[in-house]
Parts: sequence; C-alpha cells; structure tokens
Amino acid sequence: MFSLFSTVSVQKAKNISPVTLAFVGDAVYSLYVREKLVLSTDFGTGTLQKLTSSEVSAHGQSELLEKVQPLFTEEENDIFKRGRNAKKNTKSKNASVAEYNRSTGFEAVLGYLYLTGQYDRISALLSGQSK
Repeated sequence: MFSLFSTVSVQKAKNISPVTLAFVGDAVYSLYVREKLVLSTDFGTGTLQKLTSSEVSAHGQSELLEKVQPLFTEEENDIFKRGRNAKKNTKSKNASVAEYNRSTGFEAVLGYLYLTGQYDRISALLSGQSK
C-alpha cells in the first residue's frame, strides 16, 4: 500500500533513473515555492502562479543552484551530475540547454533527498544552509 511521505532506502534511490528522481524533485521544489509564497504573501492565485513559474523554471532553478551547489555533499554532487548528464526526452522552451541540464540535476538531488526521507536536508539546502 502507498502512503504519502513513503521513503525508500538510499540504495534503492540510487538505482532510480536520475530523470525519474528529477520528476519527483520538480514536484518537491514546486510545492516548496508555493508554500513559501502562500505563507509569506497575501497575493491572489494569478500572481502566485506567475511568481511560482519564475522560480520553478529551469532558469530560476539554475540561478538557485549557483547558491546551493557549494553546499552539496559528495553524494548529492554525484546525484546532481547524474541528473545533469542524463539523456532527456524533452527540451525546455524557455531556457538554454545548459540551464535545463543543470535544473534537471538540481531536481534529481531534491527527488533523491525526498524519496530517502531527508526532509531537513531539503529545507537546509533551499534555505541556503549547509546542514
């Protein structure tokens, strides 16, 4: 049976395709941004959607990555590289190939951390803290 916040072992997570990890990581980051905006502003849903789209975009994620990548552990950096270098079946309409690849790597890290139950680590990275 499935339940929300189910976790898998580190080994199982490492065996998941990096593009699949990125699929999960995209949802994790989108929820993080949406929750942050809802709890810190009083904007309507139209404005919230525009603000969310700019942060969750490949370009926005690539910019955030510049700040958080130096905080990655060796393991996180390995996951990032696997995601960045993975063959993808889609292309970004509004970002460069490099930005899209970097954002996929970033999302793979978030997906990996989420699936392995490392929620505090996700919060630390997204808030710019090393631990």
